[in-house]
Amino acid sequence: MWIRNLHSYRLHDMENIEGALVERALSEQASRPLGGSEARRVGWVPPAGRGSSILMNELQGHRLLSVLRQERILPASVVREEVEERVEAIETSEARKLRRQEKQAIKEQVYEELLPRAFVRTQRVDVWWDIGRNLIGVATSSRKRAEEALDLLRESLGNLKVTPLATQSLPIRAMTTWLSDPASRPADMQIGDQVELKAKGDDGIVRGRQVDLDSDDMQHLLESGRQASKLAIGIKGRVTFVLHDDLAIKSIRFDDALIDEASQTEDGDDAVVRHETDFLLMAQALGESVGRIVDWMGGEARQYGASHVDDLLRTA
Repeated sequence: MWIRNLHSYRLHDMENIEGALVERALSEQASRPLGGSEARRVGWVPPAGRGSSILMNELQGHRLLSVLRQERILPASVVREEVEERVEAIETSEARKLRRQEKQAIKEQVYEELLPRAFVRTQRVDVWWDIGRNLIGVATSSRKRAEEALDLLRESLGNLKVTPLATQSLPIRAMTTWLSDPASRPADMQIGDQVELKAKGDDGIVRGRQVDLDSDDMQHLLESGRQASKLAIGIKGRVTFVLHDDLAIKSIRFDDALIDEASQTEDGDDAVVRHETDFLLMAQALGESVGRIVDWMGGEARQYGASHVDDLLRTA
């Protein structure tokens, strides 16, 4: 298993909970089949898949948990069409117009009848917990899905104080500096070929893929006042990724040497052992990488109130 997207969070004021206690807490919120009248359900499943019954893998200070999200897909257009047909049939037979409350009651009835027949979409979201760094990473491209996974973990443990990882320098400011001033780039940083530039006004967004980020054209865009909200960068020998202005890292690609190391590790054709090997190598690389990103931006920021964050963004 190799994570492709990650949202990182700082864990606060929480003593290390023994693995056995975490496993027991997760079992209370283990995934179960979605009931016919349920629109959505989230629960814990074994990270290693069906070959395992363990709800948390723990290796050398790294924990891996997996959330299974089940959701019934019932398009609003399907419900609307059925409601309109029923309303029309009643109004014709009774020769009167239905009141608003009556239409709402029909809509609720239609929803309850159609929901059990709707398709179920499932999605798995992995949660990486770095005990030594007090860091939690949620492997999803969606901040909303990451918060949902953290809500489930909070409900399972009874308490969970986390905040999105924040740095002394705003990511949008740091990424813009790295682009405009190559000398400012850390020695172990590799600049990629993908970027997104935002204007302070209403001039829209410029996106570039497979472009020379050190070109004169790029410098002209930066000189016009645009700032880098997304930037493809890498850490030599570890990973490449696209860094976003909220510190999310996406489109993660691990170095070939790391993948080769995982593939050459003896696992006895045991899928669970293979999963654990991949996870440990990945978790160590991710922990180092997140640490480097924070260092590049002047270290971690203390947690500010919302109004102070707004002030910082306005002056970015």
